[in-house]
Amino acid sequence: MTSVLGLACRECGRSYPAEALHVCDFCFGPLEVVYDYEAIKSKISRESIENGPLSIWRYHELLPAHETSSVDLGAGFTPLVRADRLAAELGLGELWLKDDTRNPTGSFKDRVVSVALAKARELGFKVASCASTGNLANSVAAHAARAGMSAYVFIPSDLEHVKIAMTAVFDLKLVAVEGNYDDVNRLCSEIASEHPDWAFVNVNVRPYYSEGSKTLAFEVAEQLGWKAPDHVVVPIGSGSQLTKIHKGFQELEKVGLIEDGHHVRISGAQAEGCSPVTTAFRNGADQIRPVRPHTIAKSLAIGNPADGWYALQVVRSTNGGMGSVTDPEIVEAIQLLARTEGIFAETAGGVTVATLAALAREGVITKDECVVAYITGNGLKTVEALGDTVAPSTVIPPTLAAFAEFERTQEGATS
Repeated sequence: MTSVLGLACRECGRSYPAEALHVCDFCFGPLEVVYDYEAIKSKISRESIENGPLSIWRYHELLPAHETSSVDLGAGFTPLVRADRLAAELGLGELWLKDDTRNPTGSFKDRVVSVALAKARELGFKVASCASTGNLANSVAAHAARAGMSAYVFIPSDLEHVKIAMTAVFDLKLVAVEGNYDDVNRLCSEIASEHPDWAFVNVNVRPYYSEGSKTLAFEVAEQLGWKAPDHVVVPIGSGSQLTKIHKGFQELEKVGLIEDGHHVRISGAQAEGCSPVTTAFRNGADQIRPVRPHTIAKSLAIGNPADGWYALQVVRSTNGGMGSVTDPEIVEAIQLLARTEGIFAETAGGVTVATLAALAREGVITKDECVVAYITGNGLKTVEALGDTVAPSTVIPPTLAAFAEFERTQEGATS
């Protein structure tokens, strides 16, 4: 059995059973999973984790679904890459990249969906569903297929073609909605009330779904030799990933897997065309004002982020920073990351790297810190965002003389 005690409202603290609930019926605050940490501490150890599977399920004691219920495509335990060349470019010291481009469907969403559908199966659901900006759609489709569940996935109609193809290939019901993600999400909330027998991973089973993001903290600490970093940079869409990475580091302290009292600074990254959390941070505001997204970083294009206020509080309480970057800066950062570290990230990764660079210039991130930047999705999903910035170096006829002439021009350019 898991060590889940139930759910609790993040606002008023009221308790609820561990069922398919996501909103407090008293104050309408969001619900969160509550654990018995003393029980977990008595069962978990570094050794038990290290002997576990090379996936997120090595941390099953700290997840809300039992390992035996897992819908496992192998999500998690992705590389933590020492990024010395990128660090040198940015004037940083110890820099690491958590490379979640390596997950089964190419993004961190495999972590949250694996947990959500495991819990959905425990609760008896047969149909999986979601509102998605693309990566979640890919992951729900794949994991539902693996679990033998029916699936209905809802996306904005202007989504990147690759993400549409990567979802539709799994032979599910894929519904494109005219509007942005916030329009899709509102529709799904209405549909969820009409279909209580469907597991909407980011609606009625959202408390469990979001717990999967904690594994991004667990793995980083383990891969650093059971030490927490000094500073992490996290992209913000809904804000849930950032808050759960923070929760993950806190939980590792509570159960004795890392030393107490290590303060992890957490910074957030947004695209300028959809930056409601960054705007509130910079203005010293406590409210998140919704915006209409306009950015190439479609996976982060959530104008009314569900966990935006909580993400804002985490950044402030940990003495982190916030940045928002333009579309050209996003493209430049994608190419910088590829050129220096051989990692091809989607636009969300470009947002993270561009914000990392900005925070380094501003002195928010310092050279003496151990820094981890989260690269959450594969660049093959958003190739069109690069436009005409990538092309062959030249086109030549199939002759040695033609290539020799090209070589001479290159030598001249670098001399």
